[in-house]
Amino acid sequence: MSSLSRRAQGIAPSPTLAISAAAAAMKKRGIDVISFGAGEPDFDTPEHIKLAAVAAGQAGFTKYTPTSGIPELKAAIIDKFLSDNGLVYQPSQILVSNGAKQCLYNLLQVLLDPGDEVLIPVPYWVSYAEMVKLADGKCVFVPSKADFTVDSQLLDTYVTPKTKVIILNSPSNPTGAVYSEAQLKDIAEYCVKNNIYVISDEIYEKLIYDDRHYSIGALGPDINALTMTVNGVSKAYAMTGWRIGYCGGPEDIIRAASALQDHSTSSPNTMAQYAALAALNGPLDTVTAMKQKYRQRRDYMISRLQDMHHVSVQPPAGAFYAFVDISATFTSDITGSEAFCDQLLQHYRVAAVPGSAFGDDRYIRLSFATGMEAIKHGLDRLERFLAQLK
Repeated sequence: MSSLSRRAQGIAPSPTLAISAAAAAMKKRGIDVISFGAGEPDFDTPEHIKLAAVAAGQAGFTKYTPTSGIPELKAAIIDKFLSDNGLVYQPSQILVSNGAKQCLYNLLQVLLDPGDEVLIPVPYWVSYAEMVKLADGKCVFVPSKADFTVDSQLLDTYVTPKTKVIILNSPSNPTGAVYSEAQLKDIAEYCVKNNIYVISDEIYEKLIYDDRHYSIGALGPDINALTMTVNGVSKAYAMTGWRIGYCGGPEDIIRAASALQDHSTSSPNTMAQYAALAALNGPLDTVTAMKQKYRQRRDYMISRLQDMHHVSVQPPAGAFYAFVDISATFTSDITGSEAFCDQLLQHYRVAAVPGSAFGDDRYIRLSFATGMEAIKHGLDRLERFLAQLK
């Protein structure tokens, strides 16, 4: 008999973290590895944000805070939701957590009963499925269209009387797809008609290159009453290690999620909350500069990939990933994305994340949240690897 619960035995480790760990271990042994696995900005946190955390500590803000966040930060989040997203929330509708990931986890825990079904468009961020399983829910994977989005007609094929939630991610990790206003209106109308809750993961909102961002919860009072909007400071402000995420939604759901957080982690780090306050209330010049760098890297990476043999790629409209179709390389030696990534890492010292981690084995994910020189050298190696394939 195993000492672990069935729940614990069913948890799959994060493939993205595993790839990063493998690349780091090789680098530690002195091997020249170029990693495209990172899911975080390579830039440093802006100075005024770091100074705000230092000032908070020096001022004695080193104690517990209310579980759902300090009032000043909640007020800044409310202002941000209103000005950026057209979303109107009260403080009782806001929860600050230890990263957007905890917001997602909390929400699924308080929404799902055993057997409740969650629609997850494929490809999907790796943790969605594990979080649903940990809440005793059932994952219903919805294959996306060619542009990596879903619509009401597609959803209708997978909806059952047990469907309770859909998770939307725009901009998307891993594809960079961004939903248009018309696409979100179509989904909103369907969810209202069928009383389906929406968890809208908008963590990459500030990193959109060719379009603008729309929040599904802002498309009318009916869909707003069904929507939980999740965001955070990690990606936009290069604050991944600070672990501050937040969400807004119906008061009863946010209250339940806060109560759950009471008994798991309590409040987020106090000084990190003051740093997040400085981020939300501060200038956006560093965010704009980072976004411009990402755009340059994206354009270079996509141009190079489109000239390579055996692969194809759609330019991502947001986030900082290229989702590359490698299915033309599959042979008896390369039977899927994991084998492709293993050979690429072992023989050409390039780390990429297999698409199987995101529910689509035909692809690999390459992050351009790394320096341009690393991107150039890494793509050179990838091109040599592809050139030697039959």
